[in-house]
Amino acid sequence: MTFAEKVKYIRGKLLLSQEALAKEIGVSYPTLNRWENGHKPTFVLECKFYNYCDSKGIKIEEKE
Repeated sequence: MTFAEKVKYIRGKLLLSQEALAKEIGVSYPTLNRWENGHKPTFVLECKFYNYCDSKGIKIEEKE
């Protein structure tokens, strides 16, 4: 699963818009939109995403 697919999966699972998920994670809407369009996040932001998933009790494989 690509990072973009993971982001879309989490959004779908939590029933959140891109804007709402971006706010929850603490990134801008354009940043989250770029992730969903295939751009890789920086290591720090990728960790922030996985930490958010962990806080919601959602486990996804970190390696593609």
